[in-house]
Amino acid sequence: MKNSPRPITDHSSVRTVLPFAVCLALLPAIHAAAPSHAKPAERTPLKLQVDENPIDRSAPERVSYAPIVERTAGSVVYVYSSKEVRTQLPEFFNDPQFRRFFGIPDDGNHLPDQVQHGLGSGVIISADGYILTNNHVVEGADEVKVSIGQSSKRYQATVVGTDTLADVAVLKIEPDESLKPATLGDSDQLKVGDAVLAIGDPFGVGQSVSRGIVSALGRGNLGIEAIEDFIQTDAAINPGNSGGALIDTAGRVIGINAAILSRSGGFAGVGFAVPINLVRLAAQQIVDTGRVSRGFLGVAPQRLTPELATQFGTDRGALIAEVTPGSAAEKAGLQIGDVITKINETEIRDPRQLLVVISQLAPEAKVTVQYVRDGHTQTASATLTRRTDEKTTSRTGRGEGEKGSDVGVLNGVAVGDISPEARQQFQIPERIQGAIITSVDPDSASARQGLREGDVIISLDRKPVKNAAEAVRLSTEIKGPKVTVLLWREGHSQFVVIDESGK
Repeated sequence: MKNSPRPITDHSSVRTVLPFAVCLALLPAIHAAAPSHAKPAERTPLKLQVDENPIDRSAPERVSYAPIVERTAGSVVYVYSSKEVRTQLPEFFNDPQFRRFFGIPDDGNHLPDQVQHGLGSGVIISADGYILTNNHVVEGADEVKVSIGQSSKRYQATVVGTDTLADVAVLKIEPDESLKPATLGDSDQLKVGDAVLAIGDPFGVGQSVSRGIVSALGRGNLGIEAIEDFIQTDAAINPGNSGGALIDTAGRVIGINAAILSRSGGFAGVGFAVPINLVRLAAQQIVDTGRVSRGFLGVAPQRLTPELATQFGTDRGALIAEVTPGSAAEKAGLQIGDVITKINETEIRDPRQLLVVISQLAPEAKVTVQYVRDGHTQTASATLTRRTDEKTTSRTGRGEGEKGSDVGVLNGVAVGDISPEARQQFQIPERIQGAIITSVDPDSASARQGLREGDVIISLDRKPVKNAAEAVRLSTEIKGPKVTVLLWREGHSQFVVIDESGK
């Protein structure tokens, strides 16, 4: 490791996972800031129809699903959204001749406001007009309307509230006809291979039904939402199905269709639905209390790679890369480098599952945390607090350091102290102490493992690093060829194992 300044570069990736609300008139999908949510004049508890009886998997396969569709289809509605958007003009339209030719007024740099339309689906969940849909179907909308069945009548809908973390929204209409609320099932009882039906309005052609099976459960790490515990299905779902129902063979809603994995934008056999148990929890709180309250443990977890599993003594669980000061985790004695393996009686396989389990618990809930520290299993008791999400800032500047020789482990890595200017440029919180990486040799083991300019080294082999001098000193003392590095990058901490053996 050495000290040497170098300009910082950044890279970004393109996601191929798509939510599938469809927009009409070839306009972009509505994906703007959260709408202002009107509240009902009086808040009454939400009454849901729930059937948690087990699925009959011994029943012979059906020749027809018509009876199930007839019972359920009347609960699935069409959701129309609209928003006024302002189109900025390119700079060359500042030319007066261009403006006169295209009939553009001289008093602004934009065209007349245009209306952006979107179409999705929804599910009626109460006789008095509450409807479930996806947040991305109504996000940023100025107006939302709902159509029921084959009727051309559209009801004005109020956005009661949204849960952006799980992509859930609750609408309310004032119907002048009898509504047919859906019966909700128990998504925890699902198994891979169970038959399911998807009901919605693909491409705006009208209500359609498709059949498939549950392809996988607990799908996450897709980058769609903050909380991901998706049901994966091969039932055909397409743009416009967003917010529609995924039902089981008893006609119970077990998921709200939310996204597809596609390279073309059309259905490719991989669709995702938010489990109804997660949706139901959010909807109940939105209607009853006006907001969703989730438990918060206060750790930044990281997935265990094979290299990390060897270093931390377990191949299952969520590795703690950061502990929030003053959080439930800190008060319970949890530390960076602990691996959480169980919450109460639920086994924790990875960070995604930890987030899902904690998010479904209420603030002030008392939990038992089982974890591995230095190869030994221990337990702790924690009282959860309320989750409050923070925005993650990306880096925008460069760090500086002093020149020196390249010695010890992390060969090819140059570090420097975190100056006030670097802290401001990189938006590094004051609580983060360490050495900022100013350059990485592209042919080094560190570069192959993903270290890059702008990362902050917090610890080496679980020994804290306060500044560049400590980082260099520790790098010369560590025998290697493997070293465990705790990094801070763009708002998150994570462990990385660097192996310089060349294997």
